Order: sequence, then structure tokens, then C-alpha cells
Amino acid sequence: MPTGRFAPSPTGPMHLGNLRTALLAWLQARSVGGRFILRFEDLDTGRVRGAAYQTTRDDLHWLGLDWDAEYRQSERLDLYAAALTQLDTYPCTCTRSEIQASVQASAGAPHGPEAVYPGTCSDPAKRRPDRPAVLRWRVPDETMCVTDAWTGERLCQNLEAEVGDFVLRRGDGVYAYHLAVVVDDFEMGITDVLRGADLWAAAPRQVALQRALGYPTPAYWHVPLMQGFRGERLAKRGGAPSVRALREGGTDPAILRAEFAVLLGWAVGEKASLEELLDALRQRTAD
Repeated sequence: MPTGRFAPSPTGPMHLGNLRTALLAWLQARSVGGRFILRFEDLDTGRVRGAAYQTTRDDLHWLGLDWDAEYRQSERLDLYAAALTQLDTYPCTCTRSEIQASVQASAGAPHGPEAVYPGTCSDPAKRRPDRPAVLRWRVPDETMCVTDAWTGERLCQNLEAEVGDFVLRRGDGVYAYHLAVVVDDFEMGITDVLRGADLWAAAPRQVALQRALGYPTPAYWHVPLMQGFRGERLAKRGGAPSVRALREGGTDPAILRAEFAVLLGWAVGEKASLEELLDALRQRTAD
């Protein structure tokens, strides 16, 4: 069965960008008669705020959204540990500054948005046993391509050349985002991943992990990020208004749904029901 998900981090109140992503993910799943899952990505326990779980649920219900199952990543550590044993990993004791210095000193210094890990600790002789170690995955020398279902854009990356061996478990034992979401999406039967465009660059490395673990690849939908009046990305730390404040301040969720739709170029009235938005998404998909 088609299955989508919304996967917030419970680190504080949701802002409007989070809520719009939740709405679109819900619409995508329900428009094809699918299931919808709420998954709290709470592995980084130091940043988690206990009240954020219920606040998130309340915000979603206020907008009219429901879900068929709920999970917490913090309760699924055994699954990530088991997946990690199936992958070719090695300990890395390099500091960020050492990695950066090595990259800058190399003849092929990167010109892309992120530094490529130079593979220093793939040589056991260069590891420092007196330091905490992360676990890096020895990525395949292959080009991974993903076509986005929202934009039609195609992204291809040679992981060895453009990313390098990336971290799957941090030095403090916390499992990395890429490993956890790949395992969870498989275990939960996720067929469609709708999320913000800021995660588009992560798609090829997640596809590579899926192939290495023998998992199917879901369809990926990356939606544009919402922006503030200065054109900056909406974020909690940037002072974006919280959904809770709007909800408790008496904002009509039907008006907010309509405003979300207008920003996407969908023709709706001043207020919009979920059924109207489902019809708008179906029309967009058909076109």
C-alpha cells in the first residue's frame, strides 16, 4: 500500500515550514489512498524537548491531519545496530579541522557545497586509538541517480568522488540521520518520502545505503522551502513564528491551509478544506 510519513525532530515548537511539509506529505499519501505515519526523529537526545512531542501532535490535529501509526527513533536502536553490521565501516578519529586541512592541502580541493572526506582513517595506521571514533561507511565507487517526483529534476552523484566515506554512527554512539531514516523507511514500508528541498542533496547517499542493504528505493518528493519576508529560510532558531502560537492565538486553520496552497500556485478561495487541497494535488499530479 502507498505509505508516506512526516518525520519531525521534537526539539521545540514547529514553525510554518514544518507544518506545510506535514500537510503536503499527508496530502500526497491520502491522495492515492495511502497510509500516513508520524515518526519522531529523536536520536539526538540532548536536543529533544519532552513537551515537543505533544505540541507537534496538537499542531497536526489542529490543521486537520491524522496518522495511522506513530514511532520514535529512540525506541528503534536495535534496528540501526543490526543494519550497521551489514555495511563495510571503519572507525575514524580525525577531527573536523584535520579533515578540512587535509582537504585544503590536496590537489583536488573541492569546489562543491561540502568537503569530500579524504579517506584518511581508511588507513588503520593513521587512526588515533586515544580519541573517540565515529564509524564511516566505505562508499561504493558508483554514480547514484535520483529523479525527484515533485520537480522532475535528476541528481547524480559519484559518492566516492563527491561525498567520500560518510558517518553512520557518531563518536558519542548516536546513529546518524542517513542510516536511521533509510532503515526506518524500509521497516515502515514507506513508498513516498516528501520532505524539504534542503535534503535533496542527501538523496543519492540514501539510495546507495538502500542498495547496500537490499532495500527498495521509495519515490522522493522535495518541496521548496518556505521563506520569510527577507527571503531567508524559515527556521526555529531564526525566530520564525511557531504553529503553537498561531493555534493558541485563534488563527483559522482553513485560512492557513489556503495560504499554503496559494504559495504553491494552487487556485483556492480564502479558506480551504483538506478535500479541496487533495483535489488540487491530484490535478497537479495529473498535469
